Amino acid sequence: MFNETVLKEIEEIKAKYPERRSALLPSLYIAQREFGWLSHEAMECVSKALNVPEAMVRGTASFYSMYKHKPVGRHVIQLCTNISCMILGAEKLVDFIGTRYEVQPGGTSPDNRFSLVIMECIGACGTAPAMLVNTDFHENLSEKRIEEILDKYK
Repeated sequence: MFNETVLKEIEEIKAKYPERRSALLPSLYIAQREFGWLSHEAMECVSKALNVPEAMVRGTASFYSMYKHKPVGRHVIQLCTNISCMILGAEKLVDFIGTRYEVQPGGTSPDNRFSLVIMECIGACGTAPAMLVNTDFHENLSEKRIEEILDKYK
C-alpha cells in the first residue's frame, strides 16, 4: 500500500493530465521507486490510485523495459549490445562484468549489489560501447573504465 506522501505525489501528477490514465507511466515509475520493482501488489496500488483497470496497468508495465518485474540489485547495469557497441567489444564487457561482479545477463550478483540487463540500444553509437548504471550514462567503455565506474556504486 502506498503511504500518504506517495499518494499525494500521484495526485499531483494526475492533476497535470486531462485523463487519469495519462499519469500511468510516471505513477508506475513512482511505484517502482518505492517498492524496488513492480510486484502484483505494486501494480494493484497504481490501479487503485489512478482508478484505472488493473489489466491496463499490467499491460503498460509489461510493454516497457524500464519497469522491473522481479527484485533487482541495488544498482541496475544496462549494457548496450547493439551493433556499434558489439563491434567495439560489448561481448567482452558482458563477460568481464559476469566474471568480476558475479552477475550474468538477466541476473543479480550474490551480494545484491548489481543486476545486469542487456539493452538492445541506448542511442550512444558515436561513443560506444555504452551503459547506464541506474540512470547514470557512461560511454567509451573498457574493462578498466567499467571497474572504475562500478567501484563508485557501493
